[in-house]
Amino acid sequence: MMARSATRYSGSARQQGVALIVGMIMLVIITLVVLGAYSLTTSNSKSVANMQVREESIAAANLAIERLISAPFTNALGTQTFNVDINKDGVTDYVVNTAVPVCLRALKASDAKPSDVELGAEMSSGVDWFTEWDIDARVTDPATGADVRVRQGVRVMLNQTQKSAACP
Repeated sequence: MMARSATRYSGSARQQGVALIVGMIMLVIITLVVLGAYSLTTSNSKSVANMQVREESIAAANLAIERLISAPFTNALGTQTFNVDINKDGVTDYVVNTAVPVCLRALKASDAKPSDVELGAEMSSGVDWFTEWDIDARVTDPATGADVRVRQGVRVMLNQTQKSAACP
């Protein structure tokens, strides 16, 4: 009787060893699945962050171009630097450099007769021009290293004097 119980004991010990191996294999598989999910989540997060920085950079460039053309346009025909605070926290988020705007063409908008002799030359010339410009803005973000270039075409109405000075 003693021999039989020893045989039973060794058989159950073998089963416990197999359960340990199966448990270890399952643990390794679960670990690999978790690591894969973590890796996928990390790469998706980086991708979303890059897209956000890109979209913010484009918005900063568009804001700088709007500032450029909303000022007296013919006074701003040079390279300019704009500091843009996207999130309105008082800290410059992006630096936008605009190149010298390039006049592509001018189209006569109107050719009216002078309305009054007492008006200045700008007001009484009677000729307005639609001028088309190519504006090139480059955005840099020192924090992330983002570097985005935006080219925008704009149409600006100028009088004859402004047109002659800015877009010959």
